[in-house]
Amino acid sequence: MIAMRQHTIPLPGDRRPLPICWEECRRRGWDELDILLVTGDAYVDHPSFGIALIARLLDSRGYRVAILPQPRYDRLDDFRQFPAPRLFCGITGGNLDSIVANYSGNGKVRDFDAFSPAGNPWRGEERSKANRRRPDRAVLLYAQLARAAFGETLLVLGGIEASLRRFVHYDYKQEKLRASSLTDAKADLLVYGMGERAVLTIAERIAGGEATLDGIPGTCRRLSDKERQGKLPEIAGAPADHWLLLPSWADIGRNPALFLDQELQLDHHARAASGKIVLQRQQSHWVIQYPPAAPLGSEELDALHALPFSRRPHPAAPDIPAYRMIRDSVTIVRGCSGNCSFCAITRHQGPKVISRSRESIVTEVKLLSRMDDFGGTISDLGGPTANLWGTSCAIGGCARNDCLYPRVCPNLQVAEQEFLQLLDGVAAVAGVEHVFISSGLRMGLLLKTPALLRRIIERHTPGAMKIAPEHTDADLLTLMHKEPHAVLRQFIRTCRQMARELGQDLRFSPYIITAHPGSSKSQVRQLVKDLRALELQVRAFQDFTPTPGTISTAMFVTGRRRDTKEPLTVPKNASERKKQREIIEREYLKASGPARASRPARRTTKR
Repeated sequence: MIAMRQHTIPLPGDRRPLPICWEECRRRGWDELDILLVTGDAYVDHPSFGIALIARLLDSRGYRVAILPQPRYDRLDDFRQFPAPRLFCGITGGNLDSIVANYSGNGKVRDFDAFSPAGNPWRGEERSKANRRRPDRAVLLYAQLARAAFGETLLVLGGIEASLRRFVHYDYKQEKLRASSLTDAKADLLVYGMGERAVLTIAERIAGGEATLDGIPGTCRRLSDKERQGKLPEIAGAPADHWLLLPSWADIGRNPALFLDQELQLDHHARAASGKIVLQRQQSHWVIQYPPAAPLGSEELDALHALPFSRRPHPAAPDIPAYRMIRDSVTIVRGCSGNCSFCAITRHQGPKVISRSRESIVTEVKLLSRMDDFGGTISDLGGPTANLWGTSCAIGGCARNDCLYPRVCPNLQVAEQEFLQLLDGVAAVAGVEHVFISSGLRMGLLLKTPALLRRIIERHTPGAMKIAPEHTDADLLTLMHKEPHAVLRQFIRTCRQMARELGQDLRFSPYIITAHPGSSKSQVRQLVKDLRALELQVRAFQDFTPTPGTISTAMFVTGRRRDTKEPLTVPKNASERKKQREIIEREYLKASGPARASRPARRTTKR
């Protein structure tokens, strides 16, 4: 039996970053390591970064945890500086899927990485694939290196890259479907979704000497045919409500249309918080996904954010652009019930919205306001969708968990007065001069809370109000699972009326997606006309990027609609996508200067 060692838990004032090398571990008096966490990002000890959340949580439970950020992958030196971890080695690609971090949606190499020192994705002057700080499909390569360095040490994959690639998925850089990262990496476990409960359970079971890691909520196992038959009943003999059997790797290879079926099945399964066990046959193994872990409650989320983060990058790499963007922000909500077709947040964070308490948020703002580099501005009180904070369901939830489409569900209870009190409480903190909401805002929901909308316009808009209509075409909005264009028109009218009454000059920054499956050049031209009719200038847009884990990606791959499965025109090649993008660039060039194509990373920086 491996006994759980009792460690000294850091005092609230002890906000040292966790060690990133064995020398730093030795300075703490450690002679062995319980858990090593490997990441494709530089280490920023801030609660907006997933690796920091997991590391601090494990640290608070007495485990000796070190972080290995952006290790070299052309040699084993960075791994072998550590002894083999006593419990497990956890591996993540970072806050972004590594392909999204390394390449644009059209496959062009990025020359900027917000999660690397000084934004530089290269280790030196040579700009070669082998010289990137973050490898392509990072979890696969890191797992290979960890296995070579640590032998039979348990390997656990996690984070957004592993989570969204846990079944058959599309890799837009290779332009092909790939098998599960769990089977490709030959890892022992994969943690999907927000992994706090699963990771703690894994650590506790190993430390307690338990013989099995089967059945842990929020995890996937890799089983051979023999193991599957020994551990589980035959599929045919199991109760119909106990299993979800996905199309196999071979079946999808023979009939790619089944890939859309897979994604729709997984979407329904995830939104319903189904207790079914999911199985998918890969090349020579099975992936078995156990039911999801229960989401953290508000008190648990509060406690997580109260851990002693230094809120800074590790001193070894102090200049991290992603940190500069979020250092004065506070996450107030987790999860999203929007279910946009092109977005993986609901698949990864879950459809249930969990809000931190007002007291916890204000406490974090007080801590932030006392930092020596705080300039008086809270840059964002937000999360995946900021104005979902405090919402709840009048009937306690349903299997759809689709609260905003095609209109706001009548059972969605908003917390308008509580949100206003939150804004008042944060603004009253000594040293705070401005409080902004820079995260996404759902327009249809804001129309249900006029007092909150007025307050945001009056005091909490940073320069321009960021909105994400994505498009104006009715059919495309249906495919995107977004609210109808009429909502945008009503929202703009309402906001401008409020701004006039307040004597303010309100500007908008609309976010647009071009070349989404189903999009045509005529629809882009109509989009430009619609936005001009509303006197909106497009300053941020992006080509649709077919990232793993979204229904839009499945439509891109299969050329079929999500609703009827009828054939769908898909602009796939670079020339088609460029033509749609150029329509917007030409139309807005004279009026406002060139429109700016946004980095897809903007959509996925929230863990």
